[in-house]
Amino acid sequence: MKGASRISEAEWEVMKIVWKRSTPSLAQDIIQTLARTTTWSPATVKTMLNRLVAKGALRYERVGKSYLYSPAASESECRASAADSFLKRVFDGSLSPMLSHFVHSRRLTRKELDSLEQILRERKPGK
Repeated sequence: MKGASRISEAEWEVMKIVWKRSTPSLAQDIIQTLARTTTWSPATVKTMLNRLVAKGALRYERVGKSYLYSPAASESECRASAADSFLKRVFDGSLSPMLSHFVHSRRLTRKELDSLEQILRERKPGK
């Protein structure tokens, strides 16, 4: 999904709420959920919902005077699009320098290192 690479940090918070729910969500329910962790006004949340619809991340259905929002793209699709955009923008599309940066700049647990090694073994040609 092309628009996911342009989703802002705040819009990701909205999307996380919509993805967690198994049924379409009323705008008011999304606003109430975000009120627990943010100071955003209802108008701000509605603006983000509209932007996410325009970006193709959400779809909506009007029911009477209410709007029901549901994901137009899965969380994994949006993550993949955002990751690809980040890789192209920051590392000129080259995966090795990005992995090297993160491996060398962060303290990795034994479990994380084992997981990375397993992923690389599975992806190695000839297996």
